[in-house]
Amino acid sequence: MPPGSDAITIWSLISVRREAVDSAHLLRHEQEHVRQWRELGPFGFLHQYLGAYVSGRWHGFGHRAAYRMIPLEIEAEDAARRFMESGGGAGGGGGASLP
Repeated sequence: MPPGSDAITIWSLISVRREAVDSAHLLRHEQEHVRQWRELGPFGFLHQYLGAYVSGRWHGFGHRAAYRMIPLEIEAEDAARRFMESGGGAGGGGGASLP
């Protein structure tokens, strides 16, 4: 698990830190990454994800800012937010952190 992360998704495998396993928001966020991996394939996903991150760093942004600017992360976070707002996370925790 990357330092500072509560979860990571590689293809269809979601790994979650024990402390974050009850976070409905985080799990929905990671499920969106599974959808992205399937839709884009491994090359497409990694090209878009890493390309956006490297571009952010190249333009002088720190790790956290570059990470938050990755379009695939923004999309996953929007999906998780909509899920929680729709009541999909009722009863689940929501306090997990992302890098």
